[in-house]
Amino acid sequence: MSVTAVSSATNTAASVAATSGATATKKTTLGSDDFMKLLAVQFQQQDPMKPMDDTAFISQMAQFTSLQQSNSLVTEVGQLRSDQQNLAATGMLGRTVTATDKAGNPVVGQVSAIENTASGPALVINGDQYPISSVTRVENTPSPVTVLPPAA
Repeated sequence: MSVTAVSSATNTAASVAATSGATATKKTTLGSDDFMKLLAVQFQQQDPMKPMDDTAFISQMAQFTSLQQSNSLVTEVGQLRSDQQNLAATGMLGRTVTATDKAGNPVVGQVSAIENTASGPALVINGDQYPISSVTRVENTPSPVTVLPPAA
């Protein structure tokens, strides 16, 4: 039985597609599953008389760990950005703001509610929704003055 070494990532990727029964689709990024499949194919295709060097294996595991940490960091930064937008929107609740509508006209009103939308928090001003990015001015809304009747 002859065993051939796989010397390029292209051949290894083709072997992964062939062994998994996947159809040929072009992907722009590799994920952790792809890395593990490539590693498994490397182990299957390596020459038993010339096993993979320990340092190469350790290097690949370090790259995999780095990939996982990068993905985790991207996710956490996205969550932080979302949290900051929600906090900023909450801080505008009850305040008088100036926002720009879709036509570019200024709209002034008190923020009565905050709606969660697919693109992020939206402020409800005069019954209409405006994205937080359209706000150009925020000011304190004066408290209404209550006049008490004279004491009898």
